[in-house]
Amino acid sequence: MTDQNVSSSPVREVEVAIAGAGFGGICMAIQLQKNGINDFLILEKKSEVGGAWRDNHYPGAACDVQSHMYSYSFETKSNWTKRYAPWNEIQQYILDTVKKYNLRPHIHFNQEVVSAVFNEGIGKWVIKTVGGETIMARHWVLASGPLHVPAIPDIKGLKDFKGKVMHSADWDHSYNLTGKNVASIGTGGSAIQYVPEIAPKVGKLHVFQRTPAWVIPRDERSYSAFRKWTFKALPFTRTLHRWRLYWTNESRVWPILNPWMARIGEGLLKKFISYQVKDPALVKKLTPDYTLGCKRILISNKWYPTFNRPNVELVTDGIREITPDGIITSDGKERKLDCIILGTGFIVDPRIYMKSFEMRGLNGHTVQEDWKVSPTSYLGITTANYPNMYQLVGPHTGLGHNSIIFMIEAQAEYIIQCMKKVKEKGVDYIDVKPQAMTRFLGEMTQALQGTVWSSGCKSWYQTADGINFAIWPKSTWRYWMETRNVNEGDYNFVKCGGAKGVGKTSGSGAAGIGGLAGDQAMARVAQR
Repeated sequence: MTDQNVSSSPVREVEVAIAGAGFGGICMAIQLQKNGINDFLILEKKSEVGGAWRDNHYPGAACDVQSHMYSYSFETKSNWTKRYAPWNEIQQYILDTVKKYNLRPHIHFNQEVVSAVFNEGIGKWVIKTVGGETIMARHWVLASGPLHVPAIPDIKGLKDFKGKVMHSADWDHSYNLTGKNVASIGTGGSAIQYVPEIAPKVGKLHVFQRTPAWVIPRDERSYSAFRKWTFKALPFTRTLHRWRLYWTNESRVWPILNPWMARIGEGLLKKFISYQVKDPALVKKLTPDYTLGCKRILISNKWYPTFNRPNVELVTDGIREITPDGIITSDGKERKLDCIILGTGFIVDPRIYMKSFEMRGLNGHTVQEDWKVSPTSYLGITTANYPNMYQLVGPHTGLGHNSIIFMIEAQAEYIIQCMKKVKEKGVDYIDVKPQAMTRFLGEMTQALQGTVWSSGCKSWYQTADGINFAIWPKSTWRYWMETRNVNEGDYNFVKCGGAKGVGKTSGSGAAGIGGLAGDQAMARVAQR
């Protein structure tokens, strides 16, 4: 890109631009402040902070990670009400944190990013928003997270339905469900929370299930007033509690990495389902046929008992079409409905939700082309030919057993190190080498082999072609170890204008990525 591509409209220049004001973006901003970097702004597509916890306020919405672990290590909270906090308490925690660190002056609301193009002449990102802003930033951090674009199923007739349609991530609390005939499509993490809550209110509830989930019991205990007082008066007890929760969660990785252990758990859970559901036919329909942990493990004490209710029907026949008045299943039966609730989750593959978003790096590289096989980044943070661009919760950093906040903090610290090295070396940008990405991809592919994630099921951790791009297949402490220090040998440090920093110039570093798609395809063969 040349300087003529920069918009003629007023341009705001900052050192760091961050996309997203959820847990990731807020963490990044705070770490910038702590390291003396105050020239930053956060671009938020909506009118408030919070990300997933701002949007997901359906009945029963709560976290499936313990409250004391689902919070920043540098901003612990002594008065969590329950072991697993409801959405509004988590959202309030986010609001309180933003206020404490005075982040609102740095946040531009209603400014969804529509393009980000790297200007090779000056080594900066030119970022444009739907609101007409143009920002030029030395460093560009993607903190939008994977759970922000609702997945709307492509079902014949959905747009013609005359009744109410709403997605769990856009719940309409003004709509009265009392006495209504309701269909819930999907049985994932959101549905298992809202279905038990609305079942007593509706007239008839039809739960459409494509694949059953493994659902384990939930610890619903509240923290006593004495316990909360202790956490506040003696902060070290709060730290000890967090560490206990961390290592308890971390122990869950063993059945994931060793499927034979997971199968032992399956036997216990099958008995649990039989104990909670009275009808043997329903027990069979609600029992998964895939290895425990291959898909996301859900937690609820209310899910299975809900199907004992006379007004709740579990439907496992496929949906043929939606009519203006209801749903017709593959057996030809039509169910008349007032409301359809889509508990169908989110689009997590960035190649899909970024398809209309221009992201252009060195020498015309685009993520749509470079990620043709699968989303790929080094350590889930940096991507070759996209200098000074960083991701939070990028490819291969999602978890199935512990708190994603732990991963976010490790990533934010690593990104700070990258920024500091650019400044210390007097260069304009840092660009990860294609070889480092290829090596990391191979490590992830190898680590996934023999785990429950490679046992044959289809999950949102995968691309449509069955490539697992989302999961970190190791212990989280190992990720922390791998991101504690930036290995300079894995990066090119470049000064614009043809002068070399440490490593290759921008012009010579691009060729290697062209062969990366082939390397990806070869490395992924075992996962198909």
